[in-house]
Amino acid sequence: MKYVIIISAGLGAVMLFLLATAGADTGLFDRKYRLLIRLNVGFVLFLMAVVGYLLWRLRGRLNAGVFGSRLALRLLLIFSLMAVLPGALVYGVSVQFLGKSIESWFDVKVDRALEGGLNLGRNILDNLLDVLRNKARVAALSLSEQSEPPLSTLNRLLEQTQIQEAALFNHDGSVAVFSRTGGAEPIPEPLSTAVMRQVITERSYSAVESIPGKGLYLKVLELVEAPDAEGDTQVLQLLQPVPKQLAEDAEIVQAAYRDYQELLLSREGLKSLYGVTLTLALLLSLFSALAAAFLISERLSAPLGMLAEGTRAVAQGDFSRRHPVQSRDELGVLTESFNLMTQQLEEARTTAQHHQQEVESARAYLENVLANLSSGVLVFDEGLRVRTANLSAEQILKVPLSGLQGLTIEECAARESQLDSFKTEILEGFHSGKEGEWQCQLERSRDGANQVLLLRGTRLPDVSGGGGVVVFDDITNLLQAQRTAAWGEVARRLAHEIKNPLTPIQLSAERVQHKLAGKLGQDDAQILRRSTETIVNQVEALKKMVNEFSEYARAPELEFHLLDFNGLVREILALYEAASAAAPGSPQPRIYLALAPGLPTVRGDSARLRQVIHNLLQNAQDTLIGVAEPAIMVRTELAPGGIRFSVSDNGGGFPEQVRARVFEPYVTTKSKGTGLGLPIVKKIIEEHRGAIQVENIRPRGARISITLPAAKKARLAAYRKAT
Repeated sequence: MKYVIIISAGLGAVMLFLLATAGADTGLFDRKYRLLIRLNVGFVLFLMAVVGYLLWRLRGRLNAGVFGSRLALRLLLIFSLMAVLPGALVYGVSVQFLGKSIESWFDVKVDRALEGGLNLGRNILDNLLDVLRNKARVAALSLSEQSEPPLSTLNRLLEQTQIQEAALFNHDGSVAVFSRTGGAEPIPEPLSTAVMRQVITERSYSAVESIPGKGLYLKVLELVEAPDAEGDTQVLQLLQPVPKQLAEDAEIVQAAYRDYQELLLSREGLKSLYGVTLTLALLLSLFSALAAAFLISERLSAPLGMLAEGTRAVAQGDFSRRHPVQSRDELGVLTESFNLMTQQLEEARTTAQHHQQEVESARAYLENVLANLSSGVLVFDEGLRVRTANLSAEQILKVPLSGLQGLTIEECAARESQLDSFKTEILEGFHSGKEGEWQCQLERSRDGANQVLLLRGTRLPDVSGGGGVVVFDDITNLLQAQRTAAWGEVARRLAHEIKNPLTPIQLSAERVQHKLAGKLGQDDAQILRRSTETIVNQVEALKKMVNEFSEYARAPELEFHLLDFNGLVREILALYEAASAAAPGSPQPRIYLALAPGLPTVRGDSARLRQVIHNLLQNAQDTLIGVAEPAIMVRTELAPGGIRFSVSDNGGGFPEQVRARVFEPYVTTKSKGTGLGLPIVKKIIEEHRGAIQVENIRPRGARISITLPAAKKARLAAYRKAT
């Protein structure tokens, strides 16, 4: 818009110049007056549209409440008054002045003076023409008498008078004789028939003519009669130049009179022209001033508006606003100060955000460390209210600790009864008066199984807000592993100490029987035989027990291969079906099979896994002795990250006091069992990085489930299939 206004001002100046030129040049006024008026009216309408648009835009800014719009309106009104009042005064004075000035141009005295000067010039030229006509008559009489040759007469005439040229034309208009002073000149042009006819009719012709390139001349044509009736009539032409000064004065007076008459005829038009010129000049000045007022007011209010907008942005927390410094005055200094202030605020906020990010990063790092710790961590404030608990704490305690934050340990125990013993140990630890760390071991029941926790606690320094932190671990599996290792060592030593004398004992008993059987009586031989059988049977029992101890104690090298677990289960069950077919009269339990199709392969030792499946099926069969309708359910299914194999029966289940210690050696519910079957199964499964679980099912029965991880390639294929 700024460039539009500048271009409009330039065009307005050009229009005013053209109007002034038209007023000074009457010819231009006659030719281009209407076009100039139309152009100026159109340009005034264009300026009115521009000013209207600017007013409409200002109104929109006022309605929108844009900061600085009221100041712009006030400046616009001030500039408008400054432009309108002097313009209106000058316009009124100019209109009155031009009206009176134009009327004074057409005074009666000027008109008469111009007419008198023109008449005076005409009278002088008429007198000169009369003198030249008299000379032409005298010369014509001399030529008609033919007292001498015509050329001599003409030469003498030129010598005696101021005549410049004398020519004698025949009756057909051709030149007969001519004479001219001042050197050789071309022959005069022949007279036209119309001129010859006029001269013959009126006998003479006189006029003041302007010859191109020569100036003003007096021209006289006189008829020359023939001396006899047989001669041809001729015409004498005399040319005499008008005096140079007289010709110039006459031309000036004539031009002034002509211009005066033209002005007289266009007096009303001049008044209209100057009136329109002044009106257009006023309108152009007014609208240009209004447009300039818009520019100036916006230029003055724009920095204030930008500062106000920047202030609101700062109030909303946006410190990135920078405004260009467009001047070196007070507004420029204020803008520069604002930019410096926002820059300092942004730097301060950036520094604060950087510190906050460091704190958040440290907090996230600490939370990440706590989340990935296998140990449970609980952080308490000074009043023993829960502040932070990691995921491992929830997994170990099986309690949603995230919903207990902000509660004291007593309130947590009131909500979750499983935390009673946990609460007691924590309160005793923190209230024991120990300045340093405290440690204790807690045994609690969880889901019917015993869980042993190792708790370590300490007080936090007052600098960090006080309180305390408790770190605990589930050492149930660790204790179990320690007991297993201890039983393995016992089994290894017992197998070594007991197995060595068993064979000599058996051999000695058999040798005694062999040597003394024939030497004793029948009764004594019978006693010897029964005693020897007893010794041999007990030695075999001891050997069997020692072999089981050896199997439990040793850790053979496993041979891992990719296995189809469903195929392995079918292979073992085929043996049981064959045994059932071989002894149809025996009460064999019915085995139900539910194998999930498409299970991933597992990586394991087939021989050891066959031993696991066989032991579980054998335990289930032993449990079902005496049950009316014995049944065993063998199931395989897909588990997260691997497969799950379970064997369920409808027997009596595990007693609660036994179920918690079922994987310990020599813990059994069978009268003839050694209690090493399930510990061996658990050991094999752990060697395959799996897990085993024992549970009672309702209304009766028990289920033993093992979970084995799938091979890496199988896990990848299952993941791709799932996604």
